[in-house]
Amino acid sequence: MVIRAAHQNGAPTPKFRQTKRQNTNHLWSRQPQLSISEIRAALGFQSAAPVGRATSNKKEKMMSQDHISPSHDHYADPRTPLLPKADMQLDITRAALVVIDPQIDALSPKGAAWPAVGESVTEHNVVPNLVRLFAAAKQAGIMVAVSPHHYYGWDHRWKVHGPLEVFQAKAGIFDRTGPYTIEGFRGSGADFMPEFKPYIEDGKTIICSPHKLYGPQANDLTLQLRKQRVDQVILAGMLANMCVESHLRDLLENGFEVAVVRDAVAAPKIPEGDGYQAAIINFRYMANGLWTTEQTVQFLGGSGA
Repeated sequence: MVIRAAHQNGAPTPKFRQTKRQNTNHLWSRQPQLSISEIRAALGFQSAAPVGRATSNKKEKMMSQDHISPSHDHYADPRTPLLPKADMQLDITRAALVVIDPQIDALSPKGAAWPAVGESVTEHNVVPNLVRLFAAAKQAGIMVAVSPHHYYGWDHRWKVHGPLEVFQAKAGIFDRTGPYTIEGFRGSGADFMPEFKPYIEDGKTIICSPHKLYGPQANDLTLQLRKQRVDQVILAGMLANMCVESHLRDLLENGFEVAVVRDAVAAPKIPEGDGYQAAIINFRYMANGLWTTEQTVQFLGGSGA
C-alpha cells in the first residue's frame, strides 16, 4: 500500500511505503525452551570483560582516570563526583526491606539465567548478602516483602514483547503451571532460594503478587507498603538493571524514599553490555541511598547472620 503525503509549498509529493508488520509472535509462543548449555553457547562468551571502549588518546585517558576510584574498580564511585551524596537516614519505624525475584532461576547455578547472571551474582556475593539483609531486617522488626516474578501459560501468548522477554520465555525462566497450583513448583526455577525460605516462609513476610515485566505497577507491592505506613524502602534482589531499577523508579515516583543495597543486586553480563554497570550509574543519579550490605546491617541495628 502506498501513502502519498500532501503537497507543501509546491514541493514534490514524497512517497511512503507501508510494509506489512512482521509477525514475531512465534518468537514467544512457538520456540522450544533452551537448556542452560544452549543459553551459554548462545551468549558466545565464557567470562565477560568490563564493558566499554578502549581509550587510545593519552590525554583522554588521564581525564578519564580523574573520575575513577584509586582502586581502579570499574564499579567504584567516582573520586570527584559532581552530584551531592545521597543522605537518606533510615527510620526503622517506617521502613521495609523489599527483595525482588529471590528465586532459583535468578540466583542459583541451577537456574536458567545463571549463564548470563552467574558472574555478577558471584562477584558481588549476592546470596550471602541477601541472607544477611533478611536476618537483620527480621531482627530489627521491620516489614519484609518480596516481589516475585512468575509466568503462566497465557503469559507466553502475548503479542507484544521485548528482547529480554523473548529470552526469558525461550529459557523458561520463572515459569509456573498456574497461580493456584504448586504442581512442579517446589524446587523449580520459579521457587525461592532455599537459603531464603526460613525468612520468606515464616508467615510474616509479605509475598506480593508477581510483577510481570520489570516494575511493580502490575502487583500489590505499593499497596502493601502503604497499608503498613511505610515510606522508606531498602531495595535488593534481581536484576539490577531491569526489575530492581524499575522498582526503584516507580517507588520514587510514588513518593517513597529508597536506598539500594549495591552488593545485594546483580545483573547480566552479556555481549549487549554489563547490566550491573548500567544500573549502578543510574542508582547514583536517582537513589536516596546507595549502601553496602555491611552499612545496611549497621543501620538496622548491627544484627545479621
